[in-house]
Amino acid sequence: MRRLAVLVAALALLAPAAAAAAPPPVHAAAYVIEDARTGEVLASSHEHEHLPIASLTKMMTVLLALEHHKLTDVVTVDRRAAIVGESTIYLRPGEQLTVRDLIKGALIQSANDAAAALALSMAPDFPSFARLMNAKAAQLGLHDTHFVRPDGLDVPDHYSSAADMTKLARILMHTRFVRDTVDEKTASIAGGRTLYTWDDLLSLFPRTIGVKTGHTSQAGWCQVAAARGPGVTIYATLLGGPSRAVRNVDLESLLIWGLAQFRVVPVIQTGRTYATAAVPYGKSPLELVAAKPLNAVARLGRPLTEKVVAGTAVALPVSRGAVLGRVEVWEAGKLRGSSDLVASRTINKPGLGSRLGWYAGRTLHHLGSFF
Repeated sequence: MRRLAVLVAALALLAPAAAAAAPPPVHAAAYVIEDARTGEVLASSHEHEHLPIASLTKMMTVLLALEHHKLTDVVTVDRRAAIVGESTIYLRPGEQLTVRDLIKGALIQSANDAAAALALSMAPDFPSFARLMNAKAAQLGLHDTHFVRPDGLDVPDHYSSAADMTKLARILMHTRFVRDTVDEKTASIAGGRTLYTWDDLLSLFPRTIGVKTGHTSQAGWCQVAAARGPGVTIYATLLGGPSRAVRNVDLESLLIWGLAQFRVVPVIQTGRTYATAAVPYGKSPLELVAAKPLNAVARLGRPLTEKVVAGTAVALPVSRGAVLGRVEVWEAGKLRGSSDLVASRTINKPGLGSRLGWYAGRTLHHLGSFF
């Protein structure tokens, strides 16, 4: 039976001191930065505090619209939607638009009338739609959240948290159409309308890929921002900023800091010997190498653990590329990647004469040890 050896070693890939820098100061009521892959919080302040969220609300309205409708479905604008004020795209009662166009209006230009039209296409009135929103929030585990309106205009008892809005944004961004939409600076929709984004970061910080801005007198300046770096996407949510300009500066600083917490590193290399296996008949040991390389995104200051499981000896013949083990890379108890370990060369089984000669030599060697 082939014996197995298990080798575990910490990979000194990232210097702990590199992660020592604190997050930048933020002028807001609450904020949070998360790793999009895992939802791990990188930095935060008051991330579960219940606060008004302005038009970040529209992310839930859009999520429900995507669940209830096809993008090609046509919505007839309800009179109650057409009279909703503040940020609008001037919808007219009885006008017909596709769900696609209304979602674009709600996400890009943060149009309250577009959000209201979507809501009234799914429920008879705003309170009924709010019940749908809160049921979905409960299903998603948004425990800091309570909705009253589909648009986020200031009303009592309408609130969420930086943590919940970040989670909602991450879920919404699973949809390709949403990802494409929130990355648009302008768009054209029905009625000859041209939409213009409120997301200044799309121009100020090129790595930004969305997601949603918001502002009311009670909520202040809010935003969920997502940015992509090499191998990683992060989310930064800020609630209650004092001004649009300050919110933009703070979010850009948070995104830069968050992306700087990660590096792409080669954790499995094909040119490296991970284990050796004894070979019979006096042949030199067989080196086991990785079948494929792997680069992984690693957080600064967080060690990676390498686990090698491989046979201590092999029987002949063995062909180059034969799988004889496995190497795994772990981070904080989670598997980050793996590769088969394979034979680095082909070794044929010696012929009968060679084997007999080897056994004879071994016998003489043992007999000589008695004298």
